[in-house]
Amino acid sequence: EQRMGRFELAHQGTLLLDEVSEIPLALQAKLLRVVQEQEFERVGGTKPIHVDVRLVATSNRNMKEMVDQKLFREDLFFRLNVIPIQLPPLRERKDDILGLANYFLERFCEENQKKKKSLSPAAQMCLLDYPWPGNIRELANTLERAVVMHAGDTLDILHLNLDPASPALLTLPISSEQTLADVEKQ
Repeated sequence: EQRMGRFELAHQGTLLLDEVSEIPLALQAKLLRVVQEQEFERVGGTKPIHVDVRLVATSNRNMKEMVDQKLFREDLFFRLNVIPIQLPPLRERKDDILGLANYFLERFCEENQKKKKSLSPAAQMCLLDYPWPGNIRELANTLERAVVMHAGDTLDILHLNLDPASPALLTLPISSEQTLADVEKQ
């Protein structure tokens, strides 16, 4: 049975090369040829197949350093690096966190047939203070877990189930009227 490959399926569309830095050097040469020539031959095929594909390549590594260390082909790097977009980690984009959190809350409530939920002010502060080493994927997973696991309307710090060693969870707001039992419960 003949199957279409990713480039062929993406003809006249966009193909995402996620974590392109992880492609082995031997495969990079083949990818370069497809990118340059805009054609390839199927395994066992005899005629070239032309494709018109827009490529979007992502990496969480410094690609220039990889080129310098001979871990990534320089010619492929320059073919792919036409319009570079640097996206800072989530911890450097605090203004985006609550907007993304509300988007994910709404999405996951809908996907899981749950009633709409909101974040308590303490949970919002926790999200803003957390360092997000896993970036947006970690934020999405955190909120999906909270939506699925908590039945109430409002998500609080404990429902987020973030890393207990996080500075965000070690600095809970405490008022002078609270008893030790209240603080422990919080």
